[in-house]
Amino acid sequence: MSRPYLTLEAYKKLKEEFKFLTTEKRKEVIEALQEAKGLGDLSENAAYLEAKNAQIRLETRIREIEDLLRSASIIHKGSNNGRVNMGSCVTVVNLAKSHQEKIFHIVGFTEAQPLEGRISNESPLGRAFLGREEGDVILAKTPVGEVKYKILKIS
Repeated sequence: MSRPYLTLEAYKKLKEEFKFLTTEKRKEVIEALQEAKGLGDLSENAAYLEAKNAQIRLETRIREIEDLLRSASIIHKGSNNGRVNMGSCVTVVNLAKSHQEKIFHIVGFTEAQPLEGRISNESPLGRAFLGREEGDVILAKTPVGEVKYKILKIS
């Protein structure tokens, strides 16, 4: 697996989520577990099983966030030197579909939201855009077929 990239905003959000999960949420789950234990026989106690499963999900998410925060490379906005880099916003025109303009933001796979224009650097489009310049025409093979874009602006 490649090293995850995070925008500074996403990094801060993860730190906030981590803090919430390790303090407030962990306390809430422990209280639910203690309450369920007080209801009697643990082998047939649905409340206990649900609280135990909630604890497992919580601790799993905490470990995921810890790993991400520890290994992530932070994408800093800065000079793009005229080329598409991590964190760049790329304005393109689709040369196959009625010259429709789109804006893509190149992010790491953990932040990708293709329907919102946030594409991963590891996606076919992301890979095709990286390192390219304004005016370049790219052809990318995607799951829905080949797409052809012309890069209009990089910011």
